[in-house]
Amino acid sequence: MTTPIIGFVAYSGTGKTTLLLKIIPILRKKNIRIGMIKHTHHKKFDIDHPGKDSYRLRQAGAEQMLVASGKRWALMVEMENKLDEPNLQQLLAHLNQDKLDLILVEGFKHENFPKIEVYRPSLGNPLLFPNDKSIIAVVCDEPSLITTTLPTFDINQPKLIAEFLMQLLR
Repeated sequence: MTTPIIGFVAYSGTGKTTLLLKIIPILRKKNIRIGMIKHTHHKKFDIDHPGKDSYRLRQAGAEQMLVASGKRWALMVEMENKLDEPNLQQLLAHLNQDKLDLILVEGFKHENFPKIEVYRPSLGNPLLFPNDKSIIAVVCDEPSLITTTLPTFDINQPKLIAEFLMQLLR
């Protein structure tokens, strides 16, 4: 893999997506081309909608359904016979890394790749970084409560987090 990859990991409801929604536009303004992979625990999520032709064709038995227009394309792959979650390496293979400067990943906290932990002490979850050596920084709504030698950022300062990511790209 040639494109740098950085994950954002946390327990559900911590604010990973909200934070990424703030960081991505900052990176895009710096002309950073971003690929994104998001893990969901919802086994039967769907990006297609009942009544649409592509949905009906997939329901009829198409195992792979590619929908395309002049603006975008999307590929849905049915994995009904698989019980295991796909791993990150399998999913990375589907991105065109020649057109990316950075791949951001939301989730996959149990896999070994560079990750930033998003933490909110008020939620009562344990910190991940003491037991995960692949965590490279911590983002928190109360950073003064975190004791670590890792870089620590305030969750309300997405520009500083984006700058940290840009430094990693250099």
